[in-house]
Amino acid sequence: MSTVRTGFESEAAAKADFSRIRYAQCWEDADVLLAALDVQPGDVCLSIGSGGDNTLALLTRQPRRVIALDFNPAQLACLELRVAAYRELQHTELLELIGSQPSSRRRELYHRCRPLLSPQARRFWNSHPREILDGIGTAGKFERYFAFFRSWVLPLVHSESRRRALLQAKAREERALFYNRRWHTWRWKLMFSIFFSRSVMGRLGRDASFFQYVEGAVAKRVLERVRHALVELDPADNPYLHWILTGYHATPLPFALRRENFEAIRRNLDRLEWHCRSAEDYLAGAPADSIDRFNMSDIFEYMSPDNYHALLERLIRAGKTGGRVAYWNTLVDRHRPAHMRDRLRSLDELAQQLHLRDKAFFYCRFVVEEIA
Repeated sequence: MSTVRTGFESEAAAKADFSRIRYAQCWEDADVLLAALDVQPGDVCLSIGSGGDNTLALLTRQPRRVIALDFNPAQLACLELRVAAYRELQHTELLELIGSQPSSRRRELYHRCRPLLSPQARRFWNSHPREILDGIGTAGKFERYFAFFRSWVLPLVHSESRRRALLQAKAREERALFYNRRWHTWRWKLMFSIFFSRSVMGRLGRDASFFQYVEGAVAKRVLERVRHALVELDPADNPYLHWILTGYHATPLPFALRRENFEAIRRNLDRLEWHCRSAEDYLAGAPADSIDRFNMSDIFEYMSPDNYHALLERLIRAGKTGGRVAYWNTLVDRHRPAHMRDRLRSLDELAQQLHLRDKAFFYCRFVVEEIA
């Protein structure tokens, strides 16, 4: 289900080109998201569309309704093709279409899904045959950024055997030793300071306008989170790290792509709807006390504090008492302002615990709040 864009546009939409896929996958850990939101059967959930994976993950919790929003039609085309794939394909075929596993039949798999697409989504994907052949999970600007890093930058720093060794299971002490002695070299630090700088990330990975409210050194903060992922967490179990370093998912898979979650998502697809609208626009017209759970991705850091607070006001009005809101901070600190503390409670202890186990490691903060 799709609607045309209307009314209130987001701040981010006015500053960057959203006519193409920016994120072909959700680079946010759905295990953490689901634990934070604690979706109950019968809940109504609102979710930022992005690549579609985490919106689909919400369906495993038996909500009454999941409302996906994205003002970028290309992102909704990602979600819509995934919905068609869950309906038409088997689990292993879905993984092939995504690019999680090797395949020589992605064109055939897409042709099976194509009749289930809307005319708009069909036109979009028909015009992107290369992305179909490579796997639809490779199609975004962010994924191409990592592909360039994997193919052209990382080989200058670490050998293939060392990269394979990084992804092998180890105890925490072994991981720390490996990182300090074999991974965190002067080449690694130099490369990281350049490739993950504000200018290079803005040009190749995200968008320069996304850094408007970022203060301080970007690469240094990202490097701290990478160390956490390589030492405190186990790289062997991290699907996001596997994709960054290899270009596919090995044994570890994101939540929505795991075999044990496939049928639950498929059974509940009729509870999902999607709209080509900004969160600002949708929430301005949403009935009061109508939404239980909010997956807001990291959209708040792309807007000014005033616009962030205005969107929170709309969210609180549309949310039910006891409803939960979850979102990430990548490089910009966004959390409930003090003047809203009587209407929005910060669940800081839960958020901090979940952030420590977040496998999508580049975020500096995870925020969980509850409508009072």
